[in-house]
Amino acid sequence: MFLSYPFIVFLTVLIFLYYVLPKRCQWFLLLVAGFAFYAAADIRYPPFLMATAFTVYGAALWIGRCSQKTAAYRKGPHKEGEAPSRQEKKAFRRKMEKKKKRILLLCLFLNIGILAFVKYTNFVIDNVNTVLEHTGRQELSYIDFIVPLGISFYTFQAVGYLFDVYWEKCEIQKNFLRFTLFVSFFPQLVQGPISRYSHLSQTLYGKHSFDGKNIRSGLERILYGCFKKLVIADRMGAGLHVLAEDPGHYTGGFVFVGMILYAVQLYADFTGGIDITIGIAEMFGIQVEENFIRPYFSKNIAEYWRRWHISMGTWFRDYMFYPCSISRPVKKIAVFCKKHFGMGAARRVPVYTATMLVWLVTGLWHGARWYFVVWGLANGVILLISEELTPLYQRFHQRFPGLGGSVCYRAFQVFRTILLMSCLRLFDIYGSVRTTLRQFVHMFTQFGSHPVTGEELAGLGLSRADYVILGAGVLVLVLVSLGGRGGSVRETIRRQPYAVRYTVYVSLFFAVLLFGVYGQGYDVRQFIYNQF
Repeated sequence: MFLSYPFIVFLTVLIFLYYVLPKRCQWFLLLVAGFAFYAAADIRYPPFLMATAFTVYGAALWIGRCSQKTAAYRKGPHKEGEAPSRQEKKAFRRKMEKKKKRILLLCLFLNIGILAFVKYTNFVIDNVNTVLEHTGRQELSYIDFIVPLGISFYTFQAVGYLFDVYWEKCEIQKNFLRFTLFVSFFPQLVQGPISRYSHLSQTLYGKHSFDGKNIRSGLERILYGCFKKLVIADRMGAGLHVLAEDPGHYTGGFVFVGMILYAVQLYADFTGGIDITIGIAEMFGIQVEENFIRPYFSKNIAEYWRRWHISMGTWFRDYMFYPCSISRPVKKIAVFCKKHFGMGAARRVPVYTATMLVWLVTGLWHGARWYFVVWGLANGVILLISEELTPLYQRFHQRFPGLGGSVCYRAFQVFRTILLMSCLRLFDIYGSVRTTLRQFVHMFTQFGSHPVTGEELAGLGLSRADYVILGAGVLVLVLVSLGGRGGSVRETIRRQPYAVRYTVYVSLFFAVLLFGVYGQGYDVRQFIYNQF
């Protein structure tokens, strides 16, 4: 949607109106624009978004009133001789906490229930039908659901706000329309990031004067995002489609080729979309949090997930991992393990249980398919294995103290992490657990029997020129990532002489214009993470 001509016209008109109309109307204009943008995708989508906004808004106000009643009862004023005792204050507080918890759970049930119902009902039916097929019974009919665009993103964002209100970590937004804007801010509706209210609200509702620097900065970020998406990601998509459609032919080394191509495509596609999101927000003077920090330069899988899709990772950490690890059932299991297996098991069980639950849900969040579930659980298992091997790593580095700081060893760690994460992404490529496992084995057993030749590479639908463009594009990504370690690359470019600075901008513009993937069959609306 971001790359269509109607959207370009929509954004241009919106920016003009945003800075021409009175500043007090800016936030309301963004609210109207968000619903217009969402309705343009499908007129049936906005009611789902409104349901989430209304229920979370109401629940947050209700929870806030309970907190206010608790504070008022504790502080008074009370009539002389009628001040409640300490025990009465504790009892009243427990009563209000139970009420707050019931409100929270009810709202979570409604919103997570809607998300689960529209996304996973047919998944459940499909698995039930598999069982019925083997028993000879009549199969269930599938239900034709509307799955709103970005429902996982705006649901998680709203639920995160509700948790923060429940824990009294943020102020309650009492204006329903302003809160609805937080849920429906259109640049991040498509694929995130999942913003926190405490951060986004600082600039979302402000009065913004026209600033050429914001416009220029936003356009720079959008241009780079288009470069990633159109020049790199979509060009790789053609070759990956051929590999995925004919796994029986493209085995051995081609599995490795596809694995690396998809790793680059996914990164370029997702970060390109996030760049466009952040750039659009910058043009309105609104700050959206970064969602990626050079993940392919991570030295281990834990670091990788701290750098990849940061907003999702922190959401699961704060709103699922921590509450789960200290929940009553998990504590009971920990006590049982301490009694029967020792303190080591008692310390591990809460962490391991919460970790695997988080990664199970993470897999399901990505899609209602078994290969997503297996992908999520595999990530969890690898993280736990890595955690268990930490003492071994420490002893190894104590034995070889100079190795950890060497460039070669750091490069090995980075390369190892890339390969490991790319192997797990094979599930995305083939969309089947069975096919993925078979192709993974073939990558090793048939590597030499099916060599990667120039003729075979050309059979993927990519010409020699395409491979040159992809190579140059990936080189740009690497150089920008390396440059980002010392600060903002954009700021570095801005400090250069006028001729150098605009040579970079013009070159990037023409690269997108001349080498971007367009033409018949291309869907400008589709980003990989749109499906989530």
